[in-house]
Amino acid sequence: MQHLDLSWLGLGPMSAAPWLLFVLIGASWLLARCLIWIFTLYEKCRRLRGFPQPPKRNWFWGHLGTSPPTEEGMKEMTMRVATYPQGFMTWLGPVVPLIHLCHPDIIRSVVSASAAVAPKDDNLYSFLKPWLGDGLLLSAGDKWSRHRSMLTPAFHFNILKPYVKIFNDSTNIMHAKWQRLTSGGSTHLDMFEHISLMTLDTLQKCVFSFNSNCQEKPSEYIAAILELSALVVKRNEQLLLHLDMLYRLTPDGRRFYKACRLVHDFTDAVIQERRRTLPSHGGDDVIKAKSKSKTLDFIDVLLLSKDEDGKELSDEDIRAEADTFMFRGHDTTASGLSWILYNLAKHPEYQERCRQEVQELFKGRESMDIEWSCDVFLRDDLAQLPFLTMCIKESLRLHPPVTVISRCCTQDIGLPDGRVIPKGVVCIINIFTTHHNPTVWPDPEVYDPFRFDPENVKNRSPLAFIPFSAGPRNCIGQTFAMNEMKVVLALTLLRFRVLPDDKEPHRKPELILRAEGGLWLRVEPLSSQ
Repeated sequence: MQHLDLSWLGLGPMSAAPWLLFVLIGASWLLARCLIWIFTLYEKCRRLRGFPQPPKRNWFWGHLGTSPPTEEGMKEMTMRVATYPQGFMTWLGPVVPLIHLCHPDIIRSVVSASAAVAPKDDNLYSFLKPWLGDGLLLSAGDKWSRHRSMLTPAFHFNILKPYVKIFNDSTNIMHAKWQRLTSGGSTHLDMFEHISLMTLDTLQKCVFSFNSNCQEKPSEYIAAILELSALVVKRNEQLLLHLDMLYRLTPDGRRFYKACRLVHDFTDAVIQERRRTLPSHGGDDVIKAKSKSKTLDFIDVLLLSKDEDGKELSDEDIRAEADTFMFRGHDTTASGLSWILYNLAKHPEYQERCRQEVQELFKGRESMDIEWSCDVFLRDDLAQLPFLTMCIKESLRLHPPVTVISRCCTQDIGLPDGRVIPKGVVCIINIFTTHHNPTVWPDPEVYDPFRFDPENVKNRSPLAFIPFSAGPRNCIGQTFAMNEMKVVLALTLLRFRVLPDDKEPHRKPELILRAEGGLWLRVEPLSSQ
């Protein structure tokens, strides 16, 4: 038998045949994997032919860069939903398809699927993992289901009711600062800057029962949260820094992990201190006692929560949920309130009608605090502000704080029109385009609070308006957020008039919908105050 001469590789004739066999097996395995990948991609493309596509940038980049996170990109998405009202497909490069869903009838199939069938796609929020851990925002599977069930009591009416007093107090602090800044008449203020501090102040009190006075003086903890949010956005825009190994070597990476440690140390210290003060049994009695004294906070509820097997959350889990609530609770509410004030500044007739509604609410009252109760014999101010609530919802439609959410399909999902989203494809539930879909919302770019008149709402799909998402993974804190927005807006309009700035803001979708360079409005105190 003649042997292949591989002496130039240092292999003798006896070892050449086994070596060659090894190479052939390896090459065959790689070829098979490539063929399987090509076939899978071809089959996926074949099944996705029913989804229309906007024009690509080119064959290699796909649609990358055609709708950047800028005002121009937002306008491009508005044009796309007008052209493809049922949804469309884009490509990340040449081989990664994304399905964008923009119509309530189509969205229903995905959002109504179980969290196991359509879990949250990790890629969108992966940079938050070192900070937020496995909280509700980032966890999946059984862990998410267990935590969701255990956290639900934290947003019960009896827990949320005392927070309204905190909303009032934090708003009053912000307004005292505004009164000083407007002592000479009116002044221009960046709504995001002031309202973000106010919402963080509120959350520290609601989550930790901690008053940092962050609206009046610098707070290292609050500064760390704001820095972490900014660094995550900055990293997302730099492709090379998506690799964690490289990111850790950069100045931004070192700042990010230093801020993470600071935030974690603060939360851990509160948890350990609270564990020493809470008993290990009798959780129901503790909740009842602390509720009456108005001192029950988010950490208390987490420490006392038990699953159906009687198991508690670990300290790491509690930290993840507290940090998640601090992050997600401050930025979305700040975005919502900032854009609400902007829309009312642009429409003074609606602003004045809201103000009259609030003034009527406080007529003849000594206390200027908003109160909330579900008891028919007690005051429920939040239910007495129907037009203000309509204005809030219309602003959340026009400027949703979270513009997109993503789901990765773990099995085929059929749509009502017969099309199928194949297993493994990422779906973008595009909240922004759904809220701007002209087949659902006539004249979608017009700010019209009467869209949310009860008579108009009952004729519309509930999935036409999804600022807090929908289905099993909807926002657990939406009642908290709506209550806070109502309190802050009512008290603000009672004391101040907001007017538009000379320069129109440019929308910038990041983790939340911001305005490039800040959202500036002219604020003037009302003469009667």
